[in-house]
Amino acid sequence: MRSYKADYVFPVNAKPIKNGIVTVDEFGKIISVSDQQPQHNAAPIKHLSGIICPGFVNTHCHLELSHLKGKIDKGGGLVSFIKDVQKHRNTEPAKMLDAAIAADSEMYENGIVAVGDISNTNLSIPVKEKSKLYYHSFIETFGFLPANADEVFKRAQALLREFKPLSCSITPHAPYSVSKELFKLIKKHCENGRNLISIHNQECEDENKLYRYKSGGFIDLYAGFGIDITHFKPQARNSLQSIISLLTNKQQILLVHNTCTNLKDIYFLKRFDRKINWCFCPNANLYIENMLPKVELFIDQGFNITLGTDSLASNDSLSILDEMHCLQQKFPDLNTPRLIEWATLNGAKYLGISDEKGTLEPGKTPGLNLITGLDGLNFTPETKVKRLL
Repeated sequence: MRSYKADYVFPVNAKPIKNGIVTVDEFGKIISVSDQQPQHNAAPIKHLSGIICPGFVNTHCHLELSHLKGKIDKGGGLVSFIKDVQKHRNTEPAKMLDAAIAADSEMYENGIVAVGDISNTNLSIPVKEKSKLYYHSFIETFGFLPANADEVFKRAQALLREFKPLSCSITPHAPYSVSKELFKLIKKHCENGRNLISIHNQECEDENKLYRYKSGGFIDLYAGFGIDITHFKPQARNSLQSIISLLTNKQQILLVHNTCTNLKDIYFLKRFDRKINWCFCPNANLYIENMLPKVELFIDQGFNITLGTDSLASNDSLSILDEMHCLQQKFPDLNTPRLIEWATLNGAKYLGISDEKGTLEPGKTPGLNLITGLDGLNFTPETKVKRLL
């Protein structure tokens, strides 16, 4: 057994413990969390400066886009970003695989223990099979043309079979890229068993313009791709309000980004029996749109809030600590205990792994992170994370 003592221990399921001590066995299982010297361990206690907390959970990533790091200009907006991803996405499979392996290693070194990862191909399967991290793969569907819905869904089912027995599910990509018919097929698929949903939501104002007025950048995007959207009828309300009834009430739903979600959207959701979780990826939002969601609107609304990194196509690093630091810089009222809860327990809850991850409780194997370089309990430019387990 090993014991670690730090200025603070954040169990997450309980209040932070000043001068707390965490004891683990040789397999990383938590034996005890206390402010007292453990009686059952004769080994010396390792004294550390900083905060000890559980391993981080990254609920939104695109491992298979890791080879695009540094290839897409910042601040061009989502429509331009989509075009650039399509332009640069395909390259030598070996280079793509090497980049995914490096990204997986980067997340491990950054104290991440579990990942919700978007997959459009089978590229990441060998990485996930050998990884030290827990992965849930979202098999993502694209198809805005009603006539293509059956074909798109069958391809997703075939890819899902390739990923099994790894944890995986079929999910829609975004309101602007999934037809009503495809939404309905996914909803029917969610009737039985477990099928987590993760959907890109209101990442830019053009998405709301499309649904409200059938205007904005997506009109030109579809025209550029040669896609005829004469079938699409504007709904005179924002995208989230327009598609919420098409989403399942049987499964957990993660709404990712939410950059242009407003208070009316949030209140509108409460009229529906849906299992809603939110995910913020602030550094990706700044990279693509140079704007952030109105995070303060989401707090204390009764929803589970998680954090993600998005991909290296839209971020300089895969670090949940960097996401927390960004949020605290932009929203100073967000205290560190709350951010750590978003980064650990809340993500584990959404992924359905909170029996093992997310909190420092006896019997769990959540991983241990040491956060240093703090100003009191606040993050600074010098703040770093070191993986202890």
